[in-house]
Amino acid sequence: MQVSIETTSGLERRLTIGVPADTVEGEIEKRLKEAAKNIRINGFRKGKVPLKIVKQRYGAGVRQEVVGEVISRSFYEAAQKEDVKPAGQPSIQPKQMKEGEDLEFVATFEVYPEVELGDVSGFKVTRYTADITDEDIDKMIETLRKHQATWEEVDRAAADGDQVNIDFTGTKDGEEFQGGKAQGHNLVLGSKSMIPGFEDGIVGMKAGEEKTIKVTFPEDYQADELKGAEAEFAIKVNSVSEQQLPELKKPFFQKFGLEKGGIKTFQKEVKTNMERELKNALKAKVKSQVMDQLLESNEVELPKALVANEIQVLRNQMMQRFGQQPKGFDAKSMLPDTMFEEDAKRRVALGLIVGEVVKKAKIKPEAKAVRKMVEEIASTYEDPQEVVDYYYSQRELLSGIESAVLEDQVVEHIIEQAEVSEETASYDEIMQPNAEK
Repeated sequence: MQVSIETTSGLERRLTIGVPADTVEGEIEKRLKEAAKNIRINGFRKGKVPLKIVKQRYGAGVRQEVVGEVISRSFYEAAQKEDVKPAGQPSIQPKQMKEGEDLEFVATFEVYPEVELGDVSGFKVTRYTADITDEDIDKMIETLRKHQATWEEVDRAAADGDQVNIDFTGTKDGEEFQGGKAQGHNLVLGSKSMIPGFEDGIVGMKAGEEKTIKVTFPEDYQADELKGAEAEFAIKVNSVSEQQLPELKKPFFQKFGLEKGGIKTFQKEVKTNMERELKNALKAKVKSQVMDQLLESNEVELPKALVANEIQVLRNQMMQRFGQQPKGFDAKSMLPDTMFEEDAKRRVALGLIVGEVVKKAKIKPEAKAVRKMVEEIASTYEDPQEVVDYYYSQRELLSGIESAVLEDQVVEHIIEQAEVSEETASYDEIMQPNAEK
């Protein structure tokens, strides 16, 4: 096999690969002979069809199959020979594929960048601590009650916290605009799910009333033609409903898997879950600081192929959250690359930087830490041991846990060299850091 390599630009490389004709033709003939043993053609007994006829009938398909496999195999052999690590799949361009002649093709691809790690001793990290108070538990139980609330229609003016059923039509300069019209739309006043001023304009209206309100779209609104624009909405209120919270009794507790015990037992269960979530949030807060500083202190050239792959991963995750898509849903146009590009670049950059830290520091996932993380996940299920056994029987699932543990170990490795301070915060400040904003 003949190989030549050239750098075209940045991370892009071009391999020109030549494979001797004998390698390709020999494999084709071998497969045709194997196929001839089982082929049935009228006029010939099974296994007695002449190779010439087998080749006439099936030669083109077998050749295509063999050439594809040879190209794939020889590309990775050539990359290994030239000591390059491809980032993503190559673009293959055949140069010579005639029968009986040497196979020649060009593979264009990107390589992983060299990552030069910066000094981490100047990193500043704040470790937060927080306690869960009785007030925090009460607030959480109120939140859970609201999630299970029902709505009862009332004959009065709508107030903050009520749910209204409305019809509305939006116009800009007297013309209706796309996405500005709906009928029978349920809206909780005060939820801030609509643009500023919309919900405020409905407060005080009764069922059957109609009203036109003026609003101004935010400057960062997703539709370019509406950014900062003034508009009017003609609104009709069909009904006003008041929230009815469930009583703190057995039927409510059962919805959260608590079959025995009263309010004290439920409070204890809620606190246990809050403690687990708080622990994860505190760890995530430290990790976020470390990762942000790793990005700031390490410039990395990103392979376009890796960013494109990560964009697709993020798009698929969002589609899974949406659930089943309607017929004709075009993910690429409805969820364009630009929606995910920034996050994808961050994830790829951090993956490369963290990978280099792991390599340089020779960090390996600790078996005890892996076991502990699996057991913590399993503790939320009815039969924890069954879940633990399942994770250890599924290599892919266990690999995901090992990667998470490895990241935690990287964070701790960097913290050992960084300047660390301690700070106390409230439960809400840790769990909802941007609530006020």
